[in-house]
Amino acid sequence: MVRRPLGNHHDGPDTLLVTSDTAQTEQVTAETEKLRELIKLARYVAFDFDGPICRLFAGHRAELIADEQVRWLGDRGLHGLLTPAERDHPDPHVVLRAVNERHPGSDLAAELEERLTQHELRAAASAMPTAFADPLIRTWTAVGARLAIVTNNSARTAYAYLADRGLTSCFDPHVYGRTQELHLMKPDPYRLNQALSAMGAAPSSSLMIGDAPSDYVAAQAAGTHFLGYARNERKYEALRKAEVEPAHIVTSLEPVLHLLRAHP
Repeated sequence: MVRRPLGNHHDGPDTLLVTSDTAQTEQVTAETEKLRELIKLARYVAFDFDGPICRLFAGHRAELIADEQVRWLGDRGLHGLLTPAERDHPDPHVVLRAVNERHPGSDLAAELEERLTQHELRAAASAMPTAFADPLIRTWTAVGARLAIVTNNSARTAYAYLADRGLTSCFDPHVYGRTQELHLMKPDPYRLNQALSAMGAAPSSSLMIGDAPSDYVAAQAAGTHFLGYARNERKYEALRKAEVEPAHIVTSLEPVLHLLRAHP
């Protein structure tokens, strides 16, 4: 903000606080240039799945799945396995992680993981495509970039969605999802490193697109560049809290698509 006097002789009651159009324009230009640089260097692009590509649980509320997990554990006399915060958490991955931390590699964790996968597969049928994701994926493929999916959802779920959208060929075989090795879920960079290795990608020419701090942490650990996608204020604030710089966060994939088409 700058102070701009209305009169010529004093800075008094007639002074207004106004936004500097020049400063705003310079900031937007600088942020656009940073985004352009990210896109220019990205010869290998790893997408998170639920968020940047689609809203997996648009038609199946994730918190209901988390509630079902808690009830399933309670029916087996394992209600006390979770803390109160874990029992009330709306993210089914929180419940799954908690069980695996207390019983790593157990049949219990494996069965809970498979139950979550079945929920995800049902949700994939009604998942909502993220605006501009499909043309962005097709355009990046058309200009020669290699694409991968690195997700904490099941790879089977990602493949089911891709097949429905006609996008399988853009990623196959580079879809790396949750397995029963639950300790390797993001923020662990294992799956991202696996994707980069399989594609023969140098981290310096690779970009991870994700909507959660865990995606950013994995990207940092793997040495790749990162672009945050924040579809709402909560997502944006979570990425900023993780210290993702504002110029590396978009609230729509539209500017990414426009810059890619302008400078393939």
